[in-house]
Amino acid sequence: MSQSVESAQSVPFPSRPTHTVDRAFLSMERRHPDVRWDAGGVAYLSGPPPSLADLRAYVGFRLSELPLLTSRVVGGSRRPRWRPDADFSIDRHVHEVVAEDAEGWDAGLHTALNAPFAPGTYWGVWLVHGHAPDEYALCYRFHHACQDGSAAAMTFRAMLGEGEPSARPVPGKGRLAGLPRRVGTAVGLAAMFMAGSFAVRGHRPVVPFVPTGERRLWRGRVPADALRRIGSARGGSAHDAHLAALAGALSAWSAESGVRLPRVTALLPVDARRPDEEQTWGNRCFALPLELPVRTAPERGTRPQNGDSPLRRLEHVMATTRKLRGEAWRQAIQDLVRHMPDRPTEWYLRRMLSPRVTQVMATSMPVAEKGSLGNTQVTGVALLPLLVPGHLFGVGLSFFGSWAEVAFVSDRALPLGELLPELWEQAVGELEGASAPE
Repeated sequence: MSQSVESAQSVPFPSRPTHTVDRAFLSMERRHPDVRWDAGGVAYLSGPPPSLADLRAYVGFRLSELPLLTSRVVGGSRRPRWRPDADFSIDRHVHEVVAEDAEGWDAGLHTALNAPFAPGTYWGVWLVHGHAPDEYALCYRFHHACQDGSAAAMTFRAMLGEGEPSARPVPGKGRLAGLPRRVGTAVGLAAMFMAGSFAVRGHRPVVPFVPTGERRLWRGRVPADALRRIGSARGGSAHDAHLAALAGALSAWSAESGVRLPRVTALLPVDARRPDEEQTWGNRCFALPLELPVRTAPERGTRPQNGDSPLRRLEHVMATTRKLRGEAWRQAIQDLVRHMPDRPTEWYLRRMLSPRVTQVMATSMPVAEKGSLGNTQVTGVALLPLLVPGHLFGVGLSFFGSWAEVAFVSDRALPLGELLPELWEQAVGELEGASAPE
C-alpha cells in the first residue's frame, strides 16, 4: 500500500450506522445480484494525463479528506455499519484504460463505463487516455448503496474542485411546536405518491429492443444562463427548463425512432440532507415521480396541439416542482428520509424504480465552478445516473462553470439513443425562443 494511502488511514474514524436508504439499496442488491446498481460521473480534462501510479498517489492523498471512502459494510443485513476497511488498497480502486488512437476514444470510455468493480470494492476510478496527448478523462463510479448524487458531487469537489459549497436548498431547523403538522404533511405526501404509483400500472412504453447489458453515454450542452433565463421568465428554475426540454426531446425522439410513448414518468432524486449533513458518503435522497408532458410529434403538414407547445410543457412541469421548492414539501421530504422505517422505505423505492411506474431516471446537480488535477483543467462533466432495468434511459444534468451539460445513459440497443442530446439542445432553443419577450 502506498504511503499516501497509509497516511489517509492513519487517523481512524468511528464506525457509522448505515442510513435507511443505504439499507434499502443494499437489500435490493442482495435480491437482484444480476442488476447493476452503480452511478457516477465523468470528468473531462485538458492537458497531459498523469501516470497510473501518480493518479493512485493523488487519489490516496485526497482520501485523507474523504475517510468514509475507505470504509466497508459490516454487521449483516439487519443493522449494518460503515467501518474502516483494514484491507483497503488503492490499487483495487484506481484503474487505467488506454485508447489505441483517436478512433479508440469512445471504446475506451465505454470500457470504463461498463467495467466491473474489483471484488470487495464499492467504488472505482478509471483513467481513460491515449487518444490525444493533451486530453484525458476520469470516470468515477460507485455502488448506489454507498452514495447518492449529492454525495458524489461533494466527492468531486474534494477530489478535483475548489471546495465550493453545494447549491442545494435545505429546510430551516424544524420547530417542535409544528411537529404534528410536519408528521401529517410527510405521511400525506408519501401516501399521495404511493397511490399515484398504482394508478399508472400497465401504461409503460413498449420498447422494441432486447437489452444487451452494455451502457452507452451521449452528451450535450447549453449555456447554463440559457436554462436559468427560461426558468426565471416563468417564475421557475433552470431544472424546470431542463425537464420541459427533456419532454420535448422525447416527443421528437419518439417520432424519429418509432417508439410510442403514451406516458412517460421521470423519477427525480431529491436531496434531503440537513444543514449539518455535508458528508460524502451514504444516501439522503427521496425519489419523486413526475409525469413528463410528452406527446408524439405530429405528422408533417399538421399543426402541433397546445399540449405540445414548449411553454405548455414548462407550465406542466412547474405545476409540480414549485411545490418541491416550498418549505412545507422540502421539510416533509426531509422528515420522510430521516424517520421512515426500513421496510416502507425499501418498498417505496422498489415501487418507484419499477418501469411500470417510472421510465426515466432524471437527476440534476450543481457540480462545481471549476476543477483541476495538477496543471490540467476540467473542461466538462457528465453525470452517470442509475440505469434501472426496464427504463428507457437515465439522464443527468450537471452545472459546471458556465455550462449546463446533459448526459444520457442507456443500453446500447436503445434505438437512436445518440440523437437524444441534440434533440434536447434543440428543445432548449425552442423554449428560449418561446420565452423571449416580444
